[in-house]
Amino acid sequence: MAEVNHSTVSEFVLLRLCDSWELQIFFFIFILTLYLIIVLGNIFIVILVITDLHLHSPMYFLLSNLSFIDLWLSSVTTPKMITDLLKENKTISFGGCMCQIVFVHFAGGSEMMLLVALAYDRYVAICKPLHYTTIMSQRRCIWLVTISWTTGFVHSMSQLVMILELPFCGPRVVNSFFCDIPLVIELACTDTYSLGILMNSESGVLGMTCFILLLISYTYILLTVCHCSKDGASEALATCTAHIAVVVLFFGPCIFIYVWPLNITSVDKFLAVFYSVITPLLNPAIYTFRNKEMKFSLRRFKNQYVNSRWNL
Repeated sequence: MAEVNHSTVSEFVLLRLCDSWELQIFFFIFILTLYLIIVLGNIFIVILVITDLHLHSPMYFLLSNLSFIDLWLSSVTTPKMITDLLKENKTISFGGCMCQIVFVHFAGGSEMMLLVALAYDRYVAICKPLHYTTIMSQRRCIWLVTISWTTGFVHSMSQLVMILELPFCGPRVVNSFFCDIPLVIELACTDTYSLGILMNSESGVLGMTCFILLLISYTYILLTVCHCSKDGASEALATCTAHIAVVVLFFGPCIFIYVWPLNITSVDKFLAVFYSVITPLLNPAIYTFRNKEMKFSLRRFKNQYVNSRWNL
């Protein structure tokens, strides 16, 4: 890649989260613990959805894909951040930096569209329950997932094509713990103001479009249920409130990074850590393990596998 854009920079230097060695040890233990929970939790969700026939429905098919993307999103940057916390010199190769940019935007763009697909699934289930099995057919679900992955791929490739044209010949200190477009293009040996606006606008348009669609979808769902029954309204309100919380926490950092940048180093680092470590925890914590059917599935899994092996 270094030869493609005639760069003389072969690696970038990443900055630490803090200057205190004691705090770095604390962050190492804390983030490592969260990452292990993310990996185990999301892998367990995928396995549970595949093995439990009661979960072979459109919603859980989409949720298992969301778990896979969350696992991927966290694994792109978090393992290196964890290991770098114990290093004095934190560097990443030029190719590794470009790979981080591609996979972060691939997973991020795919997850945005998948969250829209989940909102559409809830809309059909609540507002058109008699036509749910017809509308949310297996073919439709596969198409929704395919569109999500395709959107993420196109988005990431468009970003990569633009950034590979830049010459990197001098500064190489990335003011974060991983490579992201707004920080990397600042290091190019040319004026990148217009390009930065273009690339941030593309990410911002994708993020804001999905965010607005999600808010409209859940608002319409709540209004529809409130007109139908009070009992259903309370249950739907609890479900939609949890989903809206996930949406706000997922899209919030994206909006502040790409749509309304704060340009405050400490805030940017906090948002980056939040997006990489906290956000992938939301799927197992809110979308899945708070779900009644998933709780029943966990009990069946425990009775079928854990208790049976214990009796042996």
